[in-house]
Amino acid sequence: MNCDPNVMTHTPALVSRLPTVGTTIFTVMSTLAANHAAVNLGQGFPDFDCDPALVGAVSQAMQAGLNQYPPMAGVAALREAVASKLTLWHGAAGGRHYDAAAEITVTAGATQAIITAILAVVHPGDEVIVLEPCYDSYIPNIDLAGGKAVRVPLKPGSFRPDFDRISAAISPRTRAILINSPHNPSATVWSDADMLRLQELLAPTNILLISDEVYEHMVFDGQAHHSAARYPGLAARAFIVSSFGKTYHVTGWKVGFVAAPAALMGEFRKVHQFNVFTVNTPVQHGLAAYMADPRPYQELAAFYQRKRDLFRTGLATTRLRLLPSEGSFFQCVDISSLAVPERTLGEARFCEWLTTEVGVAAIPLCAFYGDGFDQSVVRFCFAKKDETLHTALQRLARL
Repeated sequence: MNCDPNVMTHTPALVSRLPTVGTTIFTVMSTLAANHAAVNLGQGFPDFDCDPALVGAVSQAMQAGLNQYPPMAGVAALREAVASKLTLWHGAAGGRHYDAAAEITVTAGATQAIITAILAVVHPGDEVIVLEPCYDSYIPNIDLAGGKAVRVPLKPGSFRPDFDRISAAISPRTRAILINSPHNPSATVWSDADMLRLQELLAPTNILLISDEVYEHMVFDGQAHHSAARYPGLAARAFIVSSFGKTYHVTGWKVGFVAAPAALMGEFRKVHQFNVFTVNTPVQHGLAAYMADPRPYQELAAFYQRKRDLFRTGLATTRLRLLPSEGSFFQCVDISSLAVPERTLGEARFCEWLTTEVGVAAIPLCAFYGDGFDQSVVRFCFAKKDETLHTALQRLARL
C-alpha cells in the first residue's frame, strides 16, 4: 500500500449518461413510509407470501444440483412452458404460436427485458413513442440507447389512448412504440378496439412494438386481456414482455420473459447475452415445474378483484373520488374534493402529507410524466394482506 502523504488523490469527474435522473419516487415514498411507520401502499409489491409449492419447487431444483449456468436464452423446460401457456391463453383467439427454442427468452425481470429490447433495436437518433403517464424506466432506457423519447399523453381523466395524437407523433425516424396494458399507473386496460386501431395504424410502417404486459393476468369484471400476441399484425412486430414476479407474487426474484418473432429475438439475444447473459437456474427450473398447473395464473384475476373490491368499498366512505380500476393491482383516486388545505398541496406534497400525517403512503401520478403534469390524482397499490388494507382504510377514513 502506498502511504506517501505527498501522493495526490483524484476521482475523475463524470459526464452523466442520465443527468436528469435522481432517486425514484418509489424509493422516496417507501423510505418516508418506513421513517413514519406508515402503511406503504405506494410501491407495487405484495406483502404476502407466494405459494409454498413454488418455493418447494425451487428448493428441490437446488437440492438436485441445478445450480450452474443455464442456457443463455433460458432453461428449455421453462421456455417450453411459456410457449404452451401463450398458446393456451391466446391461441384460441387466433394468437401467434411461439417457438420455444427461437422465440422465447427468460430475462432478469421485465425491467431488464424492456431495456434489452430497446438497446437491441434503437439506434442513436431514432424516435420511440411513449404514452404518458408511464413506468419510470422507459425514458431512461431510450436515453441510454441514444434514442429520443416522443411523449404522447393518454387522454387525461380516462387514460385512454389518443390515436390521433399517436398518429401525429409518427415520423420517418420512429423506430418503436412502447405500450402497457393493463396500465401502470392508471389501472386501465386496452380494449380489442384499441388493439385493432393500433394494428391498423402500424400496418403501413416498419415501427416495432414493445408491449409491456406484466399485469396480464390481473384484468377484472369479466374483461379479457388483449395481448399483442392475439393480433397477427402486432405480433409480427412485437416484443411482448411479462413477469413471473408479478404473476406469482415473487417480485424479488426478478424473473420475466420476452416473446418475439425469431428475427427480432435474434437481435434481442445479442444484447441479452452481454448485459445479463442468463438468469437464476434453480428458479427457472422451479417455475417450469410450477407452471404445469395453470390454475395459479387462471385464478389471479379473481384473487385481486376481491382485494380491489375490499379496498374500493373502504375508499368510497372517504372524500377521495374513485377512478376505474380495470386491471393491475393499482387504484387511482382524485383528491380534488378534499378539504382545504390538502387539496391545494398538489399531488407530490399531498402524498408526503398523507404519509407523514395520516400514515398511508401513495404515489403521485405527476411522477409518471416528464413535465410533472399534475391532475390531482394519486395511486395506491392493493396487493397487500387484508389486514394491511384494513389498517390503511382505518387511517384513510379521516379524509
